Amino acid sequence: MSNPLIVKQSEFLALCDQILDAGIVAFDTEFVSEFTYRPELSLLQFALNGQTVAVDPYQVKDLSPWWDIMTNESTTVVVHGGREEVRFCRHFSGSKPQKLIDLQIAEGLRSRSFPISYTALVARVLNEKAGSKETRTDWRRRPLTQQQIKYALDDVKYVLKIWRIQEKELRDLGRVEWAEAEFQRMIDEVNSEFHRENWRRLSGLHKLKPRELAIIRELFDWRDEVAQEKDQPARRILRDDLLIELARRKPATTQDLIATRDLNRKNMFKLAPEVVERIAKAQQIPNNELPRLIENPNTQQNQDEQVIGKLLGIALANRCAEMNVSQTLVGTSADLRHLVRYHVYREHSEEKPRLMAGWRADVCGELLTDVLDGKISMRVADLESDHPLHFERQD
Repeated sequence: MSNPLIVKQSEFLALCDQILDAGIVAFDTEFVSEFTYRPELSLLQFALNGQTVAVDPYQVKDLSPWWDIMTNESTTVVVHGGREEVRFCRHFSGSKPQKLIDLQIAEGLRSRSFPISYTALVARVLNEKAGSKETRTDWRRRPLTQQQIKYALDDVKYVLKIWRIQEKELRDLGRVEWAEAEFQRMIDEVNSEFHRENWRRLSGLHKLKPRELAIIRELFDWRDEVAQEKDQPARRILRDDLLIELARRKPATTQDLIATRDLNRKNMFKLAPEVVERIAKAQQIPNNELPRLIENPNTQQNQDEQVIGKLLGIALANRCAEMNVSQTLVGTSADLRHLVRYHVYREHSEEKPRLMAGWRADVCGELLTDVLDGKISMRVADLESDHPLHFERQD
């Protein structure tokens, strides 16, 4: 890999063979997301056997050998903050990665830092300085400068070295299985994006009636189809807040539609008939087939639940400091409220709380349920400590 930038298919195939032989590789991407329906993959970077190399996807047209490697069960792929890399893999291959390691997650399981930037991680673990990220670079432009390539390669240069240090400490701490579970959880979360009803993630739905939700669903699907066809970001076709406004107003004619503020734009004059047609289609759906809001239990909380959740948050923060693990990774305030509803109010219609399952149960599950049951008292033991509370079991 003497050339830092691969532009020939034959060289790329040779690289894939080297990756297969090595069995482990660092991976990163550069992309631009402002102008296209999906982020546009503009560069792939790899590090293996002490060498780094970038691949130009505009010159190397067939990247499928790499996606095959990323989805096989024999090659370990190491990334940092790798959600976008998982999305690219899922989009281009139709499958999810099988052996993925994320340095950002691993660091949160051996320290209280999560998330942590790549630059900060390199400095902390290796006492090295990684090149600053070129956040304003348009990675689509060619030719790339030598400096741009160097910055891109810096993003994978230290990855394997960091993982070797993290892996050893996680193994010494008995937390390798924790890390594997969290890597898989991240992959599954990204994979679920390709299956869920994404219209339900719009802000402001809780104020809408079922008929209006049907309009939202119809317009959301229409917007997505147009965005894919034009290869533009969906929100450039029609903003989220305008979807909500149209669902409320229910315009029946193009004149009614363009009378809405911010919709009297040139591109909407052409699209207005389609929008009106989709709204009319949603208006024809029988009442018994209308969508209903899926109540988010994380937004349902009474005052007692809030207070108890905050109390548990104090106990959780102290335990995470004591065990030197990131509280953000262990559990959110929503996780704590879920635990309260499940354990105190016996709302077992929901799935078992995350804080009572898997490695999280080892960290804090018994502690938190014992606090809820009044089996444990807390007192301040050492004001100089980063975990000053002491828990005492009651008779």
